[in-house]
Amino acid sequence: METLPIENQKKANKRSGCRRYFFMGLLVFIILAGGYIYWNYYNVFGDGVKSGILKNVVRKGQVFKTFEGELIQAGIKGAVGGGAQSNNFVFSIENKRIYDTLAIHSGKRFDLHYKEYRGVLPWRGNTVYIVDSIISMTDGGVSPF
Repeated sequence: METLPIENQKKANKRSGCRRYFFMGLLVFIILAGGYIYWNYYNVFGDGVKSGILKNVVRKGQVFKTFEGELIQAGIKGAVGGGAQSNNFVFSIENKRIYDTLAIHSGKRFDLHYKEYRGVLPWRGNTVYIVDSIISMTDGGVSPF
């Protein structure tokens, strides 16, 4: 069995040491990038319920066809310039079953449960608010509250 001279062994160890640091750095980068992507795009930031009259639901998109909707909430908020405007809740819809139910009953009052994310993914929808269930539905009109 032939051994390498000491100079060649040092060069081989030095090369493998650089390679090891490169792969450790790459592994740290992948873990940090994965954590960032999860935190911004898949971790639910908040969730809740919004109530209002369903204004519209649409299926749209250039590449990814997503379901989008808009709910008109009770009350008014001041607009820039002193006018008044309604409170609109613009949202994306998680699945076709919810979209179909909303499309059939447009103009009625809904209580919608939603999840809020920090970032938007093109295949999930155009907003950070994703409606995942319908809690209740009643005929439209003025709320007794």
